[in-house]
Amino acid sequence: MTEPQSEHLAVFIDRPATEVYNYVCQPANLANWAAGLGSSLELLDGRWTARSPMGPVVVEMAEPNSYGVLDHQVTLADGQSFYNPMRVIAAGERCELVFTLRRQPGMTDADFERDAAAVAADLQTVKRLLEAG
Repeated sequence: MTEPQSEHLAVFIDRPATEVYNYVCQPANLANWAAGLGSSLELLDGRWTARSPMGPVVVEMAEPNSYGVLDHQVTLADGQSFYNPMRVIAAGERCELVFTLRRQPGMTDADFERDAAAVAADLQTVKRLLEAG
């Protein structure tokens, strides 16, 4: 059996960790920075749901916490579910936002690199939005 592969993608943001956490943990804000989820997210039947070309995508965020944990589960219309570890780490007056990208079984190198580039772009979007005030 081959070892699972993860890549930690991170960006430093010139904002306090609590501010970044409070923004990112709100599912309603996902459409502003998570490009892969589509342009809107709404609460339907108690679940945060995005409309995508693949059908509805459900996003479940970690319970609010004081540790900066932003883990979330994304479930596609076909039932496939993906766990996404994510953290905000304080660094003085600023913070680091870290997303752990896990390589899925059968994923090609090119697919993994494409996913990593998309996540890195999303993290840069969070940085740009929050640093702009």
